[in-house]
Order: sequence, then structure tokens, then C-alpha cells
Amino acid sequence: MLSIEERIQGFLFRPSATFDASKGDTLGDSITYLVVILAIFAAIFGTFISIYIGTLLSVIMPLIPQIPGISAPMPPSIGAIGPLVAILLFVLFFVSVLIGGIISAFIGGLWTHIWVFLVGGRKGVAQTIKAIMYGATPNLLLAFMPWAVIVQVIGIRELQELSTGRAILAVILAIIIPVILFVALFIAFVPSMLGPFPGQPFPLPTGPGFGGY
Repeated sequence: MLSIEERIQGFLFRPSATFDASKGDTLGDSITYLVVILAIFAAIFGTFISIYIGTLLSVIMPLIPQIPGISAPMPPSIGAIGPLVAILLFVLFFVSVLIGGIISAFIGGLWTHIWVFLVGGRKGVAQTIKAIMYGATPNLLLAFMPWAVIVQVIGIRELQELSTGRAILAVILAIIIPVILFVALFIAFVPSMLGPFPGQPFPLPTGPGFGGY
């Protein structure tokens, strides 16, 4: 069985061979791998976000008493709120990424498997979910979504033993149909919720004094 490091390198640079070597992995193996790369992603980006916001608050909070109209004195320790907020943000971001990432992978895998099944994939839903989890590697570690989609196509092709064309079709359908539905709902409901747009003519009033007779 491949190690975590071998899997990361493989899914980034040798996806076809690595998926072929991962056919015997259990769903638990893929979840463990996903948790590791989600933790790496959350640690890196969570650190940047929390440091940025914490530093910003440490600078801004002591300046609040100088704003005209604010007479209440601020406690001397108000500047320490920045680091505390930074730590809290990091923890919340880290936990949210782990939970949200796992849930999204399962939902995405189940949705994609509908189209995988329709194009002929018969190796089970677990293999599709594994392809989605392993295929997330480029997006989480390199922030490169196009390569992640390609890796997921390769994963579905290898794990479901489909042709490249059928794997591409399944992934494209899984991506494009929600987009079409969203656009259709947007066109159908948003204009009626917002009312007339700027420049849209309103009905002209009629009656005495308004050109009516």
C-alpha cells in the first residue's frame, strides 16, 4: 500500500499509475488521505487568514477611541484582542474545512456517480467517491482546479474501468448540469425579487394633470 507522501506525489504527477495502484483501497483509506490533505490546506490558509485579520484588528482596535463621537475609553488590553481573534479564526477555519471537505466529497461523489452509472460505470459508488477524494489533491495542495478535474477524470476512468471519453462525459455532466440549473433559477426568480432594473420603463400615470382626459 502506498504511503500518504507517495499518494500525494502520485496524484499530482502520476495520477494514472497511482489510481491503478489504489483500486484495492477501502473507502476508509481514502477518507484518511482526504483528512490529511484537508488538514494541510486548512493549516496553510488558516494561518494566513488568521494572521492577516488578527494583525488588522490589533492595529485598528486601539485607534477606535480617536474616532470623533466615541468618548468611551478603551481598556489598555484592547490591542490583545487581535491575537485572540486570530486563534479563534484559525480553529474555526480548520474545523470547518475538515468537516465541510469530507461532506462535500461525499455529496460530490454521490452526485458524480449518478452520471458515472449512466455512462456505464458499474464498479460501485465507493470507487467514484474515492476518485473524487483522491482527485481533490491538486486543488487542495496547489489551488489548481483545472488539474483537479483532470485527475478526477483519470480516477473515474481507472477505478470504474471506463473509456476516457465516458469518464470525461460523466464529469462534464456532473459539473455543467448544476450550473445550468442555477442559471435557470437565477433567470426565473431573481428579476421578480429585485423588481424593475434601472432604466426599465415604469408605467406612466394617467388622469387629470398627467395627460389623461
